[in-house]
Amino acid sequence: MWNLPQFSRPVRGASGASPWFGLLGAGGGTLLVAALVAGCGSTAPASHNSSPGTSGLAVRTASVVVKGRSESVLTDSAGRTLYYNTQDSASKVTCSGSCASIWPALTSSAGSVSAPSSVGGNFTFYSGPNGHQVEYNGHPLYTYSGDTGPDQSKGEGVLGIWYVATPGLSAPSGSSHSPSSSPSSGGYAY
Repeated sequence: MWNLPQFSRPVRGASGASPWFGLLGAGGGTLLVAALVAGCGSTAPASHNSSPGTSGLAVRTASVVVKGRSESVLTDSAGRTLYYNTQDSASKVTCSGSCASIWPALTSSAGSVSAPSSVGGNFTFYSGPNGHQVEYNGHPLYTYSGDTGPDQSKGEGVLGIWYVATPGLSAPSGSSHSPSSSPSSGGYAY
């Protein structure tokens, strides 16, 4: 059994400030954000395939308010909005490690993805730093830790690189993927 100290009130420094203030200083918050963003820039060589396993994973659609408009978006089986990063490609994931703690990758050892018929694109898997990550039309998919439940899109536009994944999301330019149908509209590029 561990004996942990018990505090009846928050611990404060002599100035009354939180002890974290002393560690981070006035610019520490900026430093912390920079460290988290830096974690989003790592890449690792990996392989890409369309069937690493034998069972299926369900991706769904839901109507979610995005930037004040109701939009059809892709969701995981729990109804959480799926996102893509504009710096990723079908053969490169830029969000892993500490970045993936904020933007958890949609992963599965499943060999197929089931989706409603309104989702006419191509689901594949990318074997990389996040495991067998699900891709839609060549875009690796993620959820956002800032969304606390279904029907949220708080990650839309974050850092100018994170956007909701829609059924009409096109393959990234220069991608070797060609979706099974060619939706006319892409994701969001505000």
